[in-house]
Amino acid sequence: MAKKNGRPTLSVEKIQAGRQAFEIHEPRDLFYRAATELVTLALEGKVSLSVAEALAVLLQTWNKMFYQYKKFDGQHFSEIEQLIADNYAVLLAFRKRSIETFSPDDRPDVSRVFRAFEEVLGPVGAAKSLHLLAPRFFPLWDRAIAQGYGLTLKETGRNADRYCRFMEIVKAQVESLGGEQALGRNPLKTIDEYNYCKFTKRWI
Repeated sequence: MAKKNGRPTLSVEKIQAGRQAFEIHEPRDLFYRAATELVTLALEGKVSLSVAEALAVLLQTWNKMFYQYKKFDGQHFSEIEQLIADNYAVLLAFRKRSIETFSPDDRPDVSRVFRAFEEVLGPVGAAKSLHLLAPRFFPLWDRAIAQGYGLTLKETGRNADRYCRFMEIVKAQVESLGGEQALGRNPLKTIDEYNYCKFTKRWI
């Protein structure tokens, strides 16, 4: 991937190639779409599921590597519920925003929330959960993607600054691509599909 001023650059053509590869090779997108809908319905109180239960749909499919070493038991589920309760107001505020509004003033709140989620879910699960809760503000990553962007993950609890840096990079990418209007869908999901195909799976 070419870089400009130290930031990975994207083009519409690269994004389209990523989308095509993702659609061909990755059947788990169904779980993402289901979890996204469930989180929305849970936040609106339109289903019997809690927000934590809706998050679990994705966490146990897209983040199953994490659960090879940690049980998804009642205690873990209670920790997720507490995370959401403790950060509910700020998460709802972020849910209304796009990453294009991210500014240095947001770094303290983003770092605090990310660090809290990371302590319970790890750095990958934290990003995935925050994305579901604020899908146009928080970008997705995994270890391979972070490394591909020169942000190799440290041990759990020490990655909030890296995530904020990743948000700055993705914000610049979204702006260079023309935002949601130009892409016709959520730019953060679109960019993640490219990153996943490029860095995680090396399909492109």
